[in-house]
Amino acid sequence: MKNYTQVYVNNSLEAAQVYCDAFGAQITRAFPNADHTAYEHCELSVNGEGFLALAEAGHPLDVARIHQMKWNTMTFNAFEMGTEEAVQHAFDVLKNGGVVLEEIHALPWSSCCATVIDKYGVCWWISI
Repeated sequence: MKNYTQVYVNNSLEAAQVYCDAFGAQITRAFPNADHTAYEHCELSVNGEGFLALAEAGHPLDVARIHQMKWNTMTFNAFEMGTEEAVQHAFDVLKNGGVVLEEIHALPWSSCCATVIDKYGVCWWISI
């Protein structure tokens, strides 16, 4: 059995590219809608392993409100990223247009981590 998460976002075509950049992922399966303006389903992998699926949200998301309230009902944990540089790169990509909840810092269980709600309204905890 395998399990990985799926997010529903506005601007799913752009979001897939942003997540590929942030995490060194590749699009491994993609099913665009009929007019190729959004993904009905898209799968991203890192080093050949499924990492994240995404699709266009069925209804527009009020991301500005999510950012204003710093509201998250779920956080996606991307950990064992390998290096501080990898965490820093993901942080820089994800905070662009997003809201930083926690700057890069150390915790007893991680020497380098941060929390960001990205411009699509998805909350990420990233860690070395």
